[in-house]
Amino acid sequence: MNAVDPRRGRRALTLRRPPRSGAPSLMGKRVGPLFHRLLDRIDQGLEQGAIDATLPDGTRRLLGGRAPGPHCEVHLVRWRALLRLATGGSAGWYRAWAAGEWTSPDPVPLFALFMRNAVALGQSARPRGPARWAGRLLHWSRRNSRTGSRDNIAYHYDLGNDFYSLWLDEDMHYSSALFLDPDSPIESLERAQRRKVDAILDRLNLNDGASLLEIGCGWGGLAEQAMARCHLAYSGLTLSSEQADYARDRLGSGAQILLTDYRDAQGQYDAIASVEMVEAVGQRYWPAYLAAIHRLLKPGGRAAIQYILIDDAIFESYARGADFIQTYIFPGGMLISQSRFRALAERQGLEWRDARGFGLHYAETLRRWRERFDRVIEEGGLPSSFDQHFVAMWRYYLMYCEGGFRGGGIDVVQVTLVKPA
Repeated sequence: MNAVDPRRGRRALTLRRPPRSGAPSLMGKRVGPLFHRLLDRIDQGLEQGAIDATLPDGTRRLLGGRAPGPHCEVHLVRWRALLRLATGGSAGWYRAWAAGEWTSPDPVPLFALFMRNAVALGQSARPRGPARWAGRLLHWSRRNSRTGSRDNIAYHYDLGNDFYSLWLDEDMHYSSALFLDPDSPIESLERAQRRKVDAILDRLNLNDGASLLEIGCGWGGLAEQAMARCHLAYSGLTLSSEQADYARDRLGSGAQILLTDYRDAQGQYDAIASVEMVEAVGQRYWPAYLAAIHRLLKPGGRAAIQYILIDDAIFESYARGADFIQTYIFPGGMLISQSRFRALAERQGLEWRDARGFGLHYAETLRRWRERFDRVIEEGGLPSSFDQHFVAMWRYYLMYCEGGFRGGGIDVVQVTLVKPA
């Protein structure tokens, strides 16, 4: 197994035993009214959908329910879960789940509900006070300088090729597929992933003899499909040594795989592809990323970018803290504000063309990944170095992301950037 120790994903997490069931404590009786006021705020912010909540004192309460939307069940085992939510946002809510302070038969609709109502909920589910500042400090310490980027990429992707190959599609795509119908289970994940790559390549107008640079080449799936279309001079950039080794073995001498930061790439290319890499750049470095695309494209060249955006209406509050993903899964990550990103692209002299969103396709992709991940666990296929805490966190991550896309506040988009001739 060529994976680093997965327990590093719990650096900031102290897991506690699930609380014992039984009669509510005296403290619970005293603080219960305070937490009911927090529940009142959540109730007021749920404009669509509902939570059927069972409270620590055994009573039940319906939150929301005024308009159609996601409906979920939540069992609050301890009031402390709400305290963690109120102070730590989504990272605090995860810590409460890991500590057994809340449970749900299916958390995906809950995450969809929070995202669907994110604007109306305001700060009810965002970190505040010391927790917010601690999160910001942690996020700043993981900023994507050249050294920081290498560390952040290694933290996630160098979990090992053997780990990812257990539950990704056979072509090893770790990004949204593009289904004919995301609500239909008929089409295979493999076919939908190849359609996604075809959609990217169609934007680039590639012909024999063209030069293609991929910023964030992953395990070489796009490169393999592009080189099967026509004779290309292909170069791929990655900061993951695990991915680089895999892609070199896969593609052979016909492709150049470089362990190189996008800021240090040289040459000029007819086309550039970059699929869900920009989320690892960070807002501070968006101008550098777009400047690199402009510099590396030949006049008249085209870049096809696939990226994950977050609704502009909640971007500022999102960017002020560190959420569950940034804290535990993707250090240094940042979803895209499309309006800000587009303005920076156009300021660089790049034309913004044909943006297409397909968020529900990502929700289905994540559901398929979780289904495969669960099957691996059930069959005992995951190496013992990945302990139960890592397995639970990873499964939570897949559910959290699926719910976000189903809630509609985040989306995945393909866009073409053109450098004028």
